[in-house]
Amino acid sequence: MNRVQPIYDITIKIQRILEGDISANMRQEVIDQINTLLLERGTYMEHASEPFTKEELELGRKLLPINQVIERKMEAIFAEIKDEMKQVKKQKQSNRKYINPYENIHTIDGMFMDKKK
Repeated sequence: MNRVQPIYDITIKIQRILEGDISANMRQEVIDQINTLLLERGTYMEHASEPFTKEELELGRKLLPINQVIERKMEAIFAEIKDEMKQVKKQKQSNRKYINPYENIHTIDGMFMDKKK
């Protein structure tokens, strides 16, 4: 029995999911699907140990470039999420400044300080 075949199949599923158009609305669903597939693949990887057959080694060699493509796409999604989080934070800050423009001004100019007690 080929122990690497299920790992290969799951990796191909992940690749197909990431090749599709991932909109901001669907991103959470896609991330959930990928997480479940990665957990499933991880369990298969724990059980796959040496010695490997020639078929298993060949599938392993095919997996490496596919896995690199998956990593790049996942990093791109992560960077996209980080950018959106920065935009949301900046938007909140802009809204707060619009509502109260003098919130962060710490000056005592124009104040009278009575030195006598």
